[in-house]
Amino acid sequence: MRSSIIDSITRKVKSAGQTLGLAEETRISKLFGKNVFDRPAMKEYLSQEAYQSVVNAIEKGTNVSHEVAEQVALGLKNWAMDRGATHYTHWFQPLTGQVAEKHDSFLTSGNNTQAIERFSVESLIQQEPDASSFPSGGLRNTFEARGYTAWDPSSPAFLMETGKSRTLCIPSIFISYTGEALDFKTPLLKSLDRVDKAATAVAQYFDPRVQRVTATLGWEQEYFIIDEKFYNNRPDLVMTGRTLFGLPAARGQQLEDHYFGSIPERVLDFMVDFETECYKLGIPVKTRHNEVAPSQFECAPHFEDVNTAVDHNQLLMDVLDRVARRNGLRALLHEKPFAGINGSGKHNNWSLATDTGVNLLSPGKDPMGNLQFLTFFINTIHAVYQHADLLLASITSAGNEYRLGANEAPPAIISVFTGQQIQEVLEAFMAQGLEADSSKANKSKMPMDMPAVPSLERDNTDRNRTSPFPFTGNKFEFRACGSSANTSEPMIVLNTIVAHQLQQFRVAVDQRIAQGEAKEAALIAELRRTYEASKAIIFNGDNYSEEWLQIAQSRGLKTIRNAAEAQEAYISPKSVAVFGATKVLAESELHARAEIKLDHYIKKVEIESLLAEELANTHIVASAQRYQKQLADTYRGLKEMGLSTEADELKEQAREISSHISAIRKLIAEMRAVRAQANAEPDTFKQAHTFAEQVKPLYDRIRQHADQLENLVDDSLWQLPKYREILFIR
Repeated sequence: MRSSIIDSITRKVKSAGQTLGLAEETRISKLFGKNVFDRPAMKEYLSQEAYQSVVNAIEKGTNVSHEVAEQVALGLKNWAMDRGATHYTHWFQPLTGQVAEKHDSFLTSGNNTQAIERFSVESLIQQEPDASSFPSGGLRNTFEARGYTAWDPSSPAFLMETGKSRTLCIPSIFISYTGEALDFKTPLLKSLDRVDKAATAVAQYFDPRVQRVTATLGWEQEYFIIDEKFYNNRPDLVMTGRTLFGLPAARGQQLEDHYFGSIPERVLDFMVDFETECYKLGIPVKTRHNEVAPSQFECAPHFEDVNTAVDHNQLLMDVLDRVARRNGLRALLHEKPFAGINGSGKHNNWSLATDTGVNLLSPGKDPMGNLQFLTFFINTIHAVYQHADLLLASITSAGNEYRLGANEAPPAIISVFTGQQIQEVLEAFMAQGLEADSSKANKSKMPMDMPAVPSLERDNTDRNRTSPFPFTGNKFEFRACGSSANTSEPMIVLNTIVAHQLQQFRVAVDQRIAQGEAKEAALIAELRRTYEASKAIIFNGDNYSEEWLQIAQSRGLKTIRNAAEAQEAYISPKSVAVFGATKVLAESELHARAEIKLDHYIKKVEIESLLAEELANTHIVASAQRYQKQLADTYRGLKEMGLSTEADELKEQAREISSHISAIRKLIAEMRAVRAQANAEPDTFKQAHTFAEQVKPLYDRIRQHADQLENLVDDSLWQLPKYREILFIR
């Protein structure tokens, strides 16, 4: 079975360049936004009044009137139908972590049963999916089904081309009948509004012209690409997204030859196809390259406002999956699909930009400019220090547990990397105030002592890939997010905690000014106090080292053992207070989200446990027993020939196999009993802890024995495709 799969894949690789050509349109600028109802499309299909109203909604957050929405509905329908659309859908992001859509036809019966196409303003503004069929964390009961999706004018509608269908997709929020958020977008939009208002108020200390501050995001998406036939013959990949069993190949990533290496032709053809679809949807994919692990790759876009960036990332993951399938491949977005090599993350590069064109996290060239930078820099650090546990809760999951802290991804202790140059500026500021030399925060020249090569610009910080939250010159990079995650969740938390901290900072500075301090002196005094209170979160060393664990403990920084424990942060009094003060999420919504994440964690671990049991019995042990029978037959033959020494060696090999089979069976029985005990626990938090601390370790131990059997059993009898095949035959 495995050999025939390998033969067919080899043939496919040889013909890849012939069968998968370049897209017809190779000029990106001509292709970009082709399927997006963007500003040029709105100008063509809307009146000037409607166009300006939607632009104001995007740029200023103003409401779109019902009358204008009617014009938008008509323009959208005409634009979509001109491009072959027959259906429309509210495209939303429920708490499943996936996107959701319900397609309705434009078809409407007219007079005398005549068929016409119609798209009403009511259909644009609002739809009614079944709220009880999505995760609600107890906010909705089965008999309380009503929920609403509502149009988000700040994110452009787009046309999804899938096979023969063309569907108009309208980005939307999703709330319950009683108004609670049942999605990621609703609290994200609220958090963006709060950080806008709080940051604008503080930015006006430095420039009264500032009227709006936009949070920006640039994500980096890592993923694996493997052949579809290997995928289909690995039930664990199909059911869980990762390999529950598998002996690491002799060659993994230790030669360090895959990172930035030449992209395999078949994969590059897929990438061209994938990027073409992204460009048509207005996703500004800029970068593609090989990642560290074999068969691992990465793409990254230009920076966008957070709301659009999140929508684009959710859309990109969907496109990635669909395009991989049509190229005979599969894209793996699980955080740790293969043991022994790096997993995949999604780095979130976050910053704040004013409507006057200033990046508030870019070091200034003069004292007051530097003071503005330090104001937002120090307040962000303090927000992270105050709510590090909440940031961890936003990115922990069953999949990300296998990745975090495994000497490949930031550990489950939040710290901030500032870099040497910025750290020197901070320390000088603490000692000297505005007299400190701010030039160290800017780029410097690095002369090259060789002919023809020009001088390089040295950034104001080095890069620390071991840090969960490093500063990288003019932005913070939250590196701990998992590759399959919806980026809304960490962005909701980051925006909210920074907004809350900036609100408190503004109040404190205003109080000092009211008491007679000069504005500049008040800012400096409050910044010094804030920095002093949050220094413990700064670490510029190796976050993978044992030394850091000891330092973190001595500083009182929290270490999270597993995802079950992490979710407790969502319902802590401190988190309830910060979300309540900013009105981003109510206490009931926070409890619901913690409940949903725990329930999802439990189900993920239980599915892996059940599948590990099934595969161990029907694939691993079965293959081992067939090989034992072969050994027994060979043993008897050797004995008959008088080759006792050789026969005894086979006997020892059979005993070793038997010991692993016995251990697997014993562990399966133990796991089954613990799983039943966990399922009988009514408290979700306790149940999640049992699955995390007792069930999960058992199937990890089963894997150890199964992987040893893979190394002992005849290769021709092993049913599951091996790592050396999956990762290296492309």
